[in-house]
Amino acid sequence: MEIRQLEAFAAVVTSGSVTAAGRLLGRSQPVITRLIQELEAEIGFALFVRSGPRVTPTERGFLLYEEVEHALVGLKQIRARADEIARDEHRPLHIAATPSLAAGLLPLALAGRQPDHARDREDSAGGERGVAGQSSQIHIDSLFPEKVVHAVLTGAAEIGVTSLPLEHPGVTVHWIGQAACVAAVRADDPLAALATIPLAACSGRRIVTMHNPYRLRRRLDEGLARAGVKPAALINTNSSFNALTSVRAGLGIAVLEPVTARGVPLADIVVRPIDADIPFYFGVITPQGRPASTAVLALIDALAAAARALLPDFTQRGPGQHGALLQALYGAAGMPDDTETDPS
Repeated sequence: MEIRQLEAFAAVVTSGSVTAAGRLLGRSQPVITRLIQELEAEIGFALFVRSGPRVTPTERGFLLYEEVEHALVGLKQIRARADEIARDEHRPLHIAATPSLAAGLLPLALAGRQPDHARDREDSAGGERGVAGQSSQIHIDSLFPEKVVHAVLTGAAEIGVTSLPLEHPGVTVHWIGQAACVAAVRADDPLAALATIPLAACSGRRIVTMHNPYRLRRRLDEGLARAGVKPAALINTNSSFNALTSVRAGLGIAVLEPVTARGVPLADIVVRPIDADIPFYFGVITPQGRPASTAVLALIDALAAAARALLPDFTQRGPGQHGALLQALYGAAGMPDDTETDPS
């Protein structure tokens, strides 16, 4: 396989037509067609179903595209890194984080700033701040927890910011953060007037929450059951941000992790503590046995500082408590083997 063939394949998948792929790559339509045909002959199966000028990837084509996309991104990073080495620049800081932590916590940590509601003043100079000012380039990948671990293990990321617990001998957990889940309601909802929302008040209402039964959803279900809550309906999602926008649209009450709720505030949405202790656990991981760079060490501390500023009830625990956390949540057997992907 040649890089040109893979680039042509990816461009056709992305654009939906051979002609558009040619425009993307600056090549003629016949050249793109020939490259795709050569690739299909090389691998032994069809990549596209053709319907006039439009083409649709086959099932096998979709499966191959996932790998090709990763390979092309890797090649692009190699080229960029070669240019940086030629300019005597430092290696970019590669970070993998779950969507909730990438959106709600990571920007504050990189900037070395307090959240808006806790900040005394803005930087009048408007210049680079915090950990971000130490690196010429920062790469952030938003991934599911299992893929955050994979990125750290394979060296694709120097540091991972993920929900916990997780069980893998190849990573080092630097600290464990704990904060209680919260409720999000529309500002015009009567519950918004309460300082603390009782879970029992969710009975008979539509509840928006996470769908993975082996991560946060398990604890949410237990808390709702203890409160005797019988929702009128459920909206299950794998994104806390989706939950917040659903609430804003008037679809129900969200019970969710606090990082997105507090770190990505939305207009017309009120976030309140609930009268049940449903903990959300998260932390920072790096590859075991691999020394962390100065920028990574600074980011580890900055993430903890940002969490303390963002979450009123944030508790930071040492990495030695990770085993006890696994035991408490999942029993002696540890994490189930058939965990689904969930970004919370």
